Amino acid sequence: MLPFNIILKELRGSRTQKEIADGIGVAVSTWAMYESGKRTPRDELKITIANFFGTTVQDIFYKAR
Repeated sequence: MLPFNIILKELRGSRTQKEIADGIGVAVSTWAMYESGKRTPRDELKITIANFFGTTVQDIFYKAR
C-alpha cells in the first residue's frame, strides 16, 4: 500500500504543484504539504481532489495500490 502523498505525486505527473493547487482551490503551500505527507486534506477536499483527477477518494486515500 502506498501512502496517499505518494499517490498524489504520481497523479500530478508532469503538472506543477501550482496547476493542481489552482485546479482544486487551495494554496500551493497547502498542496505541497499534502504531497509531503505533513498534512491530510479534509474530507470535502478529498472529494474535490478525486474528482479533479478522475478517480475515487478510496483509490487515493484508502486502498492498497
